Amino acid sequence: MNAKLRTMLGIDFPLLAFSHCRDVVAAVSKAGGFGVLGAAKYTPEELETELRWIDDHVDGKPYGVDLLIPENLSVRTGANTSTAQLLDQIPAKHRDFVHDLLRRHGVDPTRAFDGYHRDDPDAPPPYQFETGERLMDVAFRHPIRLIANALGVPPASMLERAKRFGVPCAALVGAREHAIRQVQAGVDILVAQGTEAGGHCGEVSTLVLIPEVLRAVNGAVPVLAAGGIVTGRQMAACMAMGAAGVWTGSVWLATTEAETSPVFRDKMVAARSRDTVRSRGRTGKPARQLKSAWTEAWEGPDSPGPLPMPLQGLLSEPAMQRVNLSAEGGNEAARAVVSYFVGQGVGLIDSVRSSRAVVTEFMEEFAAALDDMRAFGDGA
Repeated sequence: MNAKLRTMLGIDFPLLAFSHCRDVVAAVSKAGGFGVLGAAKYTPEELETELRWIDDHVDGKPYGVDLLIPENLSVRTGANTSTAQLLDQIPAKHRDFVHDLLRRHGVDPTRAFDGYHRDDPDAPPPYQFETGERLMDVAFRHPIRLIANALGVPPASMLERAKRFGVPCAALVGAREHAIRQVQAGVDILVAQGTEAGGHCGEVSTLVLIPEVLRAVNGAVPVLAAGGIVTGRQMAACMAMGAAGVWTGSVWLATTEAETSPVFRDKMVAARSRDTVRSRGRTGKPARQLKSAWTEAWEGPDSPGPLPMPLQGLLSEPAMQRVNLSAEGGNEAARAVVSYFVGQGVGLIDSVRSSRAVVTEFMEEFAAALDDMRAFGDGA
């Protein structure tokens, strides 16, 4: 199955790296892994720019794109709806709650800044099917070797286009029953993601989920392991369970190329595995992130309760951008609010390195783990 995956993706070392940063994607692919660009935050025009840049900087190596088109979304809109109609649905008590939280930490909740469109009333609404279709239009114009969808079964149009263009389609799952549904729908690769993962995740641990999913799909498709994997020895352990490779995310947030702020990277290096929490306070769905004053406030007695997706993200992301800008500007009080999606593997990250260095270390540790297993088998 490992050979099948490597043939599908055109790689020798099945280390997949999810990142919102094009620099990480290109660096990982050039170093011998497989970079996957998380495209949920981009407009179609921005995605075109990002993929054109990757094409020019990846030296012909393969890469993929990950979209976020939720199968189940509480708030949906029509094809001609703008973000303004979603913003109008955010209650005043939620806006006041966020404004008060920011002010308590010395952050101006009304500060204007450039380069961010999430709260632009005229922007395409996030996570909607119509927006996803336009992002797919862009993605399939480029030489991608994988397209993935998070939060449910991919739209039928994604599966159809993937087959038409000869691009494998992957989907993330957090439970056995999810895996069965995905295979029945026609996905080519499963990413079985344990609760240790950063971002949206379920409740089953990686160590249990991988063999459970493998048994359920019985070889129908390759299965990638995900959730808390930040070292080559962990990668070897997952493949010893039968995974065809690994899907990683958090480890790339502490690289020199990452989109994360220096303040967050410092907090990552200092954090332990128990410093993360699954919270709805960022997106409206359970997502693992670094504990902060933000997560504590949304779980506190004065919280109005998180809004459904995508309303919570429309409320939280502009606020967190203002927090990051304030913290980077020297506001020590704002540092307590700084957070981002990160998994429990953060406890194993002790420095900021280049993406190439991380890939190299994965390869070296993976090889060392195989040598140890061979020695064990030989009775040494």
